[in-house]
Amino acid sequence: MLTPLTVAIAVAALLLAAWCGFAAYRDQPAKDWHFLGMAVVSLLALVQLVVGVVRLAGGGEPAGGTAVFVVYLVSAVCCLPVVGVISLSERNRWGSLSVVAGAVVLAALQARLHEVWGGGGA
Repeated sequence: MLTPLTVAIAVAALLLAAWCGFAAYRDQPAKDWHFLGMAVVSLLALVQLVVGVVRLAGGGEPAGGTAVFVVYLVSAVCCLPVVGVISLSERNRWGSLSVVAGAVVLAALQARLHEVWGGGGA
């Protein structure tokens, strides 16, 4: 796959988690700036989905299987929009914490995508 993009998404997701975690620590809900951050990270995940599909169409073969790879790609794209909706319904610190959880899950999905594509060395 594209390792720099995968690393960039994981780092951006962890930075988003830290940012929203600080808001939760201060007992604040997710604010407009947090949603902008979620949009940027989600856009990166969407770019990754397009790159992954292009690589598959070009004959690339993930070591972990094509179906598993596609499911991880789609899950990565859906992760932050889902927690964004949850944080809108929870306009307190728990909304911020839901974004933290979703961003950490997105970072973990990036590590797993790297392994499934064949970069895990297993």
